[in-house]
Amino acid sequence: MLMGLAFCAQGMAQTPVDYRVVPLPMSIQTDTTHVFMLMPGMDIAFDDSRPEMRRNAEFLSQWVEKQTGIGLRLTPANRKATVQLRLSAAAINQSPEAYTITVGKRGITVMASEPVGIFRAIQTLRKSLPSGSYAEGIALPFTTISDAPRFSYRGVHLDCARHFFAVEVIKRYLDLLALHGCNQFHWHITDDQGWRFEVKALPELAPKGSVRQQTVIGRNSGVYDGQPYGGYYTHDDCREIVAYAAERYINVIPEIDLPGHMQAALHVYPNLGCTGGPYSVWQMWGVSDDVLCAGNPDVLTFLKTVYGELCDVFPSKLIHIGGDECPKGHWKQCPKCQAKARELGLKDDGHHSIENQLQTYINREMEQFLNGRGRTLIGWDEILEGGLTESATVMSWRGIDGGIEAARQHHNVIMTPTDYCYIDYYQVKDTRNEPMAIGGYVPVSKVYSFEPLVPEKLAEEEQHFIIGAQVNLWVEYISAPNHLFYMLLPRLDAISEVQWCRPQQKNFEDFKRRLLRMKMLYDRMGISYCGSVE
Repeated sequence: MLMGLAFCAQGMAQTPVDYRVVPLPMSIQTDTTHVFMLMPGMDIAFDDSRPEMRRNAEFLSQWVEKQTGIGLRLTPANRKATVQLRLSAAAINQSPEAYTITVGKRGITVMASEPVGIFRAIQTLRKSLPSGSYAEGIALPFTTISDAPRFSYRGVHLDCARHFFAVEVIKRYLDLLALHGCNQFHWHITDDQGWRFEVKALPELAPKGSVRQQTVIGRNSGVYDGQPYGGYYTHDDCREIVAYAAERYINVIPEIDLPGHMQAALHVYPNLGCTGGPYSVWQMWGVSDDVLCAGNPDVLTFLKTVYGELCDVFPSKLIHIGGDECPKGHWKQCPKCQAKARELGLKDDGHHSIENQLQTYINREMEQFLNGRGRTLIGWDEILEGGLTESATVMSWRGIDGGIEAARQHHNVIMTPTDYCYIDYYQVKDTRNEPMAIGGYVPVSKVYSFEPLVPEKLAEEEQHFIIGAQVNLWVEYISAPNHLFYMLLPRLDAISEVQWCRPQQKNFEDFKRRLLRMKMLYDRMGISYCGSVE
């Protein structure tokens, strides 16, 4: 076996290793006068008391070889190995994701209390290495890195309802989330423009609800492409994605929106709407006025069937019901909806309209159903409008006020306001040569400047209800994978520091310098990204 050597670095060319990665670790103490040489053929030892530790070691070996050309061998529980992946509850008493990395004369030691911490450390080590061919080895300066994330929820969203993305594309998306320390993938899989989740008990729903006969060109121009568009995910597809994400310590939160954004489902089951249809899978962008009928008992039967299978496929404790942008014009005119409101004794109390309370009635029914399956309901901030259900988590997107109100009511909150976190917006001011976006302007600097805790508006005891932040990527105008990743990067880098780093660590000019290294890694991975950072 080739041995690592520690020696004085004076007179050597500057090492290509840089531990100041994205997101920036909490503490880095480096001695640049001494280095350890990482050489091809060295060993990675891992704690084999936990099955996933072998997988983590395999990941490290694969990534180092792809990135640098240096091949490392796996050897369980070998105390003489150059790279050590160790579990030690006594060493780290912080979160399961906390870790330390030590580079010294004996080699590289990665330590955490749980395998997830080892995985996070591996990502930091991977990003510290240069991208290229280094057959003669890489000099790693001696260092000690101690790190742990700031927020427990670090999310990224993807809409696959407006446009369908293949399983392999979603896996690449998940790879990028893992690279940036994100642990939640919010997957939007149904909408007016397409139903993309197989429901075995309703065999016509996905095959028919996933296909729109044509799609509007541009921003609701009135001109259509005349081409049918479809695609949906089977249970096996979803389980494959869930398993792939779990190997990277990412939880998949599925979203099936209710009671609005349901025209694709109404196309298949028109009896579930207030007017009875006929309906078509919507061919334009925006929000349809046709929603599920709040007074039809078949609607709850339908929803519980759908969400029952959703819970069978997705193990996530959080299940997203959407709840946003539900036009209620039909409810005001619908005899069934108004009869249900009278049955429930709903009255406009000056704060909550009858129709908003009708939506809360549906939310409560679904919350009880999900709680019975051991799950927790999460929804967009509109679920506040009729009165918040008992255990709901709120995702605040229309600014931060909904999140503030929910936190004051002692509900968990994820902050994802449009002005900072909607990455379907343009990321540069000069859009002449940019691929189409929905509009707006959310540059990397704006994402980076986001502070989720809002200390000036929340008391200290209320701030801990804000459990994290998320960026959202809606795809009305994004149909190709390269476009998708172009919109994601480098804004994913920016949100990863919002999610992982403490505010005092953040500095945008320093971030931009560190981002150059990430771009070299993206080039090595063959991933598209926006080169401009504004």
